[in-house]
Amino acid sequence: SHSIAHYFHFDNKFFQTLKPLITKPGIVTLDYLAGKRARYINPVSMYIFVSIVYFIVVSPPKHKQKDKPRTYTEVLKQRKKQQEAIHKVEQPLKTVGISEEISKTAQQAINQDMDRELFRVMSFSQQDSTLKALRNNYKQTKSDTLAKFIAKLEGIHIIKNDSTYNAYLARQQKLTDDKKDNFAERLIEKRRIGLGQNSDLINEKLEANRPKQYFLFMPLMALFIMINFRRNHIKYLDHLIFTIHGMTAFFIVSIVVQPIKKIFPESLSLLSTILELGLIAWICWYLFKSLKTFYQRKTSTTIWRMLWVIILYAILLRMSETVMINIIFYLAT
Repeated sequence: SHSIAHYFHFDNKFFQTLKPLITKPGIVTLDYLAGKRARYINPVSMYIFVSIVYFIVVSPPKHKQKDKPRTYTEVLKQRKKQQEAIHKVEQPLKTVGISEEISKTAQQAINQDMDRELFRVMSFSQQDSTLKALRNNYKQTKSDTLAKFIAKLEGIHIIKNDSTYNAYLARQQKLTDDKKDNFAERLIEKRRIGLGQNSDLINEKLEANRPKQYFLFMPLMALFIMINFRRNHIKYLDHLIFTIHGMTAFFIVSIVVQPIKKIFPESLSLLSTILELGLIAWICWYLFKSLKTFYQRKTSTTIWRMLWVIILYAILLRMSETVMINIIFYLAT
């Protein structure tokens, strides 16, 4: 009976904390530090509970099935459909006053994109033959546009050839000494190929370690905030409680937004993008509002300090992810 009473007490406090935490940024922290703790759930307890739900709901499933690569025939069919669609809009473009030169430039760019996609799914020998034909064409026309297009296709061709590190080394052996990559370039290429081959494993491990990353970074986030708002003379622990409340609010909103994004099919990707932008806008609003409420600084000062906190956190997050990716990569290879 004690456990049941404790559960309902937790449940009641959770919902009492939830509404002001989301709708009144900074207020819950102010009340909690002012001694009005009876009405609110402990910040750490709420963070742990919400973060568990967040990583269950938001994290991608393990061993996600890879999309089957498209065949040459499928890409060719799509290309024909896209060309038909382009021809259909030619006349309407002229009708609304779009000049023929602009129309042709746009069509040429679209056609080149489609050609690159088609080139990617060709076999290595097909790519080689296509490049030879284009180079012969260039010798006759000396077209700058064609030269740029050939350069892009050559990049795709090299990546296809260097699908493994051994294949890359074999290609290097055929080159003259002045065209061979140096030691540093070989290391970079080895890493690039390895990352591509182990991308699924790296992403899976990265997501699996995301809860630890966020948890370990909260004290650093609180430190960044303390440094930027040091004139308030607030104890570090109070900054940390403020940060915990902010991260909890972010998790709660993400628990709602991220599953909705996953529901949308690819045809409605614009709605998914709008939701993502909406979440970013909400994060910026929430961070500003909570900092303004809790630290009671001028609007301009709050915005400036907020930007510094975001920049410092983003740099640290990026650096830590790079380190984690390299550790996972070298352990996997």
